[in-house]
This record gives sequence, C-alpha cells and structure tokens, in this order.
Amino acid sequence: MTEILREIGMIARALDSISNIEFKAHELTKGQYLYLVRICEHPGIIQEKLAEMIKVDRTTAARAIQKLEQNGFIEKKDDELNRKIKKLFPTAKGEETYPLIKRENDHSENVALAGLSDREAKTALELLRKIRANVEVDWEFVKKGGKREYGGQ
Repeated sequence: MTEILREIGMIARALDSISNIEFKAHELTKGQYLYLVRICEHPGIIQEKLAEMIKVDRTTAARAIQKLEQNGFIEKKDDELNRKIKKLFPTAKGEETYPLIKRENDHSENVALAGLSDREAKTALELLRKIRANVEVDWEFVKKGGKREYGGQ
C-alpha cells in the first residue's frame, strides 16, 4: 500500500513540471498558475483562504501572490469594512491568462484519464477525495503545531 502516495506524488510532480515549463512563456513560474486559477475562480478571496485551498503555508502563498501582483496578473484591494483585509482579484492580464491555464488543465486531465471508463474516472475521483480528506486532518493538526504519533515505531 505504500505505493499509492508515491504514485500520487509522481503524478503531481510530473504535471507540475509540465505546467511550469509551458507557462514560463506567460511569466508564470513555480506553481503560480495554481494561485491565479483560484483567484480567477474566486475573485475577492483573501490570502489566508487561498493558502488553505492550495494547502500551502502563508509565507509560500505570500511570495507567490507578491510575484503575481508584480507581474500584473492580480491586484489587491482593501475590504470595504476592514481595511486590514486585502482581497485578491485578477487583472485583465490575469483574466486573459486563465483560459490558457484551464485549457492546459483540461488537456492534462484528458491525458491522465485516457483509457478509463467514466465510471472508473468517477470512482478515482471519489477515492482521491477520501484520501485528501484523511490527509487534511493531519495537515490541519500539524499546521497548528501538533506532533503526529507514528504507530508501531
């Protein structure tokens, strides 16, 4: 069973590598496209929620967001009620880039699911969602300073 996480990791790294190479021409590097997609899909999202959605720490998210802002893909706007809160919005450049990222994602998904029936693809999605939910419990625990107990060691 130890092979499952290795397989998931290899798939994720391969797809991330492909995306980083293909999006380099659009000034997007090191996974910044993940942030841009979520901001385009959730205009007005706050940085903390975005970091949680992507499953990264706040510092990592802050660096990616800063780079996206510097390169003109997104902009920060003050919240109307609380000026300390900065909401993230895509710029025209970000909105123009979003369909390119979406097209690449759709293509990658089609390649990844080639040879699977609709039922198999649906089952794979259901199983991966269960796996993610399990991992999220530990992620939240460790993120808040918890130490995991490793059984049998």
